[in-house]
Amino acid sequence: MASSNTYRLRCSVPGHEMDVRGLASTSFPEGAFVSVSRDRTGRVWVPNMGPNRSFTEMHCMHGHTNFVSCVCIIAPNETYPRGLIATGGNDNNICVFSLDRPDPLYVLKGHKNTVCTLSAGKFGTLLSGSWDTTAKVWLNDKCMMSLQGHTAAVWAVKIFPEQGLMLTGSADKSIKLWKAGRCEKTYTGHEDCVRGLAVVNNTEFFSCSNDASIRRWHIDGECLQVYYGHTNYIYSISVFPNGQDFISTGEDRSIRIWKNGECAQTIRLPAQSVWCCCILDNGDIVVGASDGIIRVFTESDERIASPEDIKAFENELSQTAIDAKTGDLGDIKMEELPGREHLNEPGTRDGQTRLIKDGETVQAYQWSVSDSNWLKIGDVVGSSGATPQTSGRVLFEGKEYDFVFTIDVNEGGPSMKLPYNVADDPWLTAHDFLEKNDLNPMFLDQVANFIIENSKGNTVGRTETGHSDPFTGSGRYVPASAGGSSANGADPFTGSGRYIPGSGPSTVAPAGVADPFTGGSAYSSNTLQSTSAPTNIYFPKTDAVKFEQANATQILAKLKELNRGAPTEQTLSDDGIQKLEKLLSTVSNLNAVEKPTTEEIEILWKTAHWPEDIVFPVLDILRLAVRHPVVNEQFYSEKDGVQFCNHLLNLMGPQGKPANQMLVLRTLCNSFAGQWGQTLLMSMRETVMSQAMELRTVNNKNIHVALATLVLNYAGSLHKVADLEGKAQCLSMVSTVLEVVQDKEAVFRLLVALGTTIGNDGTARDLAQSLGVKSQINKYSTVTDPAKLGECCKLVLNQL
Repeated sequence: MASSNTYRLRCSVPGHEMDVRGLASTSFPEGAFVSVSRDRTGRVWVPNMGPNRSFTEMHCMHGHTNFVSCVCIIAPNETYPRGLIATGGNDNNICVFSLDRPDPLYVLKGHKNTVCTLSAGKFGTLLSGSWDTTAKVWLNDKCMMSLQGHTAAVWAVKIFPEQGLMLTGSADKSIKLWKAGRCEKTYTGHEDCVRGLAVVNNTEFFSCSNDASIRRWHIDGECLQVYYGHTNYIYSISVFPNGQDFISTGEDRSIRIWKNGECAQTIRLPAQSVWCCCILDNGDIVVGASDGIIRVFTESDERIASPEDIKAFENELSQTAIDAKTGDLGDIKMEELPGREHLNEPGTRDGQTRLIKDGETVQAYQWSVSDSNWLKIGDVVGSSGATPQTSGRVLFEGKEYDFVFTIDVNEGGPSMKLPYNVADDPWLTAHDFLEKNDLNPMFLDQVANFIIENSKGNTVGRTETGHSDPFTGSGRYVPASAGGSSANGADPFTGSGRYIPGSGPSTVAPAGVADPFTGGSAYSSNTLQSTSAPTNIYFPKTDAVKFEQANATQILAKLKELNRGAPTEQTLSDDGIQKLEKLLSTVSNLNAVEKPTTEEIEILWKTAHWPEDIVFPVLDILRLAVRHPVVNEQFYSEKDGVQFCNHLLNLMGPQGKPANQMLVLRTLCNSFAGQWGQTLLMSMRETVMSQAMELRTVNNKNIHVALATLVLNYAGSLHKVADLEGKAQCLSMVSTVLEVVQDKEAVFRLLVALGTTIGNDGTARDLAQSLGVKSQINKYSTVTDPAKLGECCKLVLNQL
């Protein structure tokens, strides 16, 4: 196919009544694309078979009650073999359409402000960004997690195709990399809002910004290159399949084609704001602008527009009024400009701009390499070439408005900015402005009338507004030292003999298939021994996994030793120590007839408030005590449960003592043994798991094992519960912790948690796949020591 290596007009596609704000190429129909607009519609365009080389509207979609600002394509699947279309709007919603009907299949609600960017990943995952400063991860019609960390509007999002990594760009000038719902890295360098992102490959991406620069990044945080060429805000960027060349559009009325790291071509448009772009499979470029027109450009001689259409486009361009204030042309001094004779000199590069004076007007010309001449691209004017009717490009506090008025309330006092969109109620806007700036309500009518007067003629109807050794040096008592593997047949979860010195002999499992959780012979059937097929004795694991090994003599000895150094008001009397000793004896044998008394439990609660450097033996008693139903109920009752849990979380903080962190984690795990503890911990799931996650970077394998066990107990509690958000948090935590843990026991428990979460839940399984969990765990499938690790991994992979 013949090619000039220069992009020229293929066609102009009218149809939208207002700005075209989003574009996306589709896999079906072939060669088609989707556009969305401020006119509240989305449209599917298919290529004509006729000689005019244009596109025809095949499908129009309605469902938003306000401007539609972004679009993306959800890849085909068994249910929807032609894929789905997702659109986001100023009504705070995301609508998901099929190609079979004009109304949405379903609407995703959850954002509290404009949804301005969307990106689709594998297995139906959808990522959205909003002015509410968050990004959200959706799977089918459910919100699986919310990404919080930006301090201003999230203007751009992208999903990496393979690793389950996600990117967000914001008006706070930063870009963040997310893995399984957690921010892994923040990239800084841009000096203004980040408006667009584009993935290059598995390790690199582009960003564009209102600072008029484009940056190429490596995911490790290095900025590889900065590209300059645009003279104003850059709104969008799209990468060619070769992963090197790309295109960008912006507020300087241009689309720029970048090849080999240089701006190879600049195409001006007869519209101030060139909002969006996409690249079709055949290499053609589609752009949308503030004049409501979609334009397609091609390198192919076979698809270039007719001479008449090209001439019409050039005429339209020449009649454009260019705003001198946009920064595109620099400071203009009319008296110093040359006349038309300046156009006799050829340009030095494609897209070069030259200003001349023609009488009382200033005209702008652009050099076209393909045509070897200067093309007029408009008349330069002092007023804005982008009116509020055609462009919502005014930015205030990282958000976009039709108007940003300057209000002077007190003479000589500071002025205030009042942002306004034509779809807003002027009276409500005035009310909010006065309230925000602590102004007297008497100004309501005056401010509202000011808005009405200064936005006269700009209405599109009214909509609802969304407004590190911690011990004392004694070698007699070391909770959970970093000992080796437990003896054959020992409980793989509680780690018999892990206290140093050992707390007693380990129980050896009898012959047969040992239960991986208790070391017992619960799975000793002849069927299991005779079959060569892998048998799943690992998950789902729905009963609580507990830490029950202890040496009461050593715990009490350490308690008495540290009691002598406790603050006077917290020192235990001999009677108090005796009561704790009795309590420890009772809770160490859950089958005992005698029960803990209220007084004993109150003394335990009091000593749990000892200073952090001496409290650990108390926590060791506590983690044994919460297994007992009486203690579990008293500590986790509706009256005291939240206070008790918050105290534990304070001791578990990232700056806390590792011994305390580990023992609190074990206490939380054991709390699942009782109904009261399970109920309260489920109600505080998000807080508990989020804070526990902070300990993943602590270089302590015992903490990692306890952390993995906590996830496992949450997964077990959620197994038969229709709580997708809870399962999403479990999957996120499993994926994140797998990135840092090395201990095989911790990994094993994470795998069991993973298997428990995705078992019998297709949606959770899809989310696990989209998070890239499969690639994380593949390496464990060949592990033979311990055998349970490799076996469990294979079973999980079968589920995935």
